[in-house]
Amino acid sequence: MLSKTSRIIALCSAANFVNSADRAIMPIAIIQMTDEFKWDLHGQGWVLSSFAIGYMSSQVIGGSVAKKYGGKNILTLAVLMWSLSTCLTPMIAHSFYALFMSRVVLGIVEGLGLPTMFHIFSHAIPIEERSRAFGYLVALGSIGQTIATVVCPHLPWRWMFYTFGALGFLWVFLWIGLYTEVRGPDEEEFVQPPKVTSSNLRWTEFICHWPLWSMYIAHFSMNWSTYIIMQWLPTYMATNLGAEKYHIMYTAVPYIMNSLVGVLAGHLSDYLIAHRWTVLSVRRLMTCIGLLGPGLFTLFFSAVHNLPVAILFVSISMGLSACNSSGHLSNHAEVAPNHAGITFAISNTLATIPGILCGPVTAELVTQSHGRWFPVFAIASAVNFVGAIIYLSQSAASQVL
Repeated sequence: MLSKTSRIIALCSAANFVNSADRAIMPIAIIQMTDEFKWDLHGQGWVLSSFAIGYMSSQVIGGSVAKKYGGKNILTLAVLMWSLSTCLTPMIAHSFYALFMSRVVLGIVEGLGLPTMFHIFSHAIPIEERSRAFGYLVALGSIGQTIATVVCPHLPWRWMFYTFGALGFLWVFLWIGLYTEVRGPDEEEFVQPPKVTSSNLRWTEFICHWPLWSMYIAHFSMNWSTYIIMQWLPTYMATNLGAEKYHIMYTAVPYIMNSLVGVLAGHLSDYLIAHRWTVLSVRRLMTCIGLLGPGLFTLFFSAVHNLPVAILFVSISMGLSACNSSGHLSNHAEVAPNHAGITFAISNTLATIPGILCGPVTAELVTQSHGRWFPVFAIASAVNFVGAIIYLSQSAASQVL
């Protein structure tokens, strides 16, 4: 029988599995959909980026309503709504504008998910288990993307959405039956109460501290390269590396590497903290590995034209990126234990800007460069390097809010 902490980690990680799987469908389905609906490269870019527009708009709402109405209620509503939206996608895809709006709506409801999970973790997971909790949360997200990437190329595009949409409805039944929320007078009770309890803060407090901005910028940097890989890897493989339809399943390899490294990094981080490393030194170490490593291997990836070698480099890049789950992503619960859902929501809002930009901007860069992708990957690497420098110099592990 799982302990309460393990059950919370498992259920939230399973929700992130569904979240990430649903998100991974469109970059694969869009190849078949483009053949059917005759979209050009710019049209594909807007379809791919439409999700991020909605996702960005609901982050802070997710962190705030979870604090007010409880993590269980908000996560139940979010998974129910995004699963319904996924299942409805094939029915409205014939209309480009209806599809665009449905992807925005999907982004809005999926945007409630992670801030709510961070809120739950900050209340229910003790600090000595927090790195591995976030490691499993991120790893299951990568596994969700992996499963979707392996399964979807073998399905007609409509069944991609029906299959993974149904998984969300199954999760809702398990969540309602297996998770019990313990609430105090105002919100869920903390398993480890913070040193300072600050319930009423001005919104400006969330943007006035460099330790918070170091997390926000590191998250933005991580997501810039992640969104490019997530949205454009199948297209890049098909157009530049000569990949056939059956090769698209190899885009699962980076996500497998990401999930494995994420779990290992979580256990290693908790081990180091238990053996007298400071929390701050561990967070900085993992963030630097998670940003500098992918920045370097993204450049290597852009320089090769051999499909297996390219997959190897992008897999190493995505694997090292998973170390961020034990770095800046775990840092929210230490810097702002009372408001981790909200600080993560702000961070994820800013980190979704690359998701909006990288669709049309990538299309424009490739078009203006006459089919060259190097400028796309060079910019992503530079952003990672800058994010690592700022986090290393400005981060903290003591309570700020």
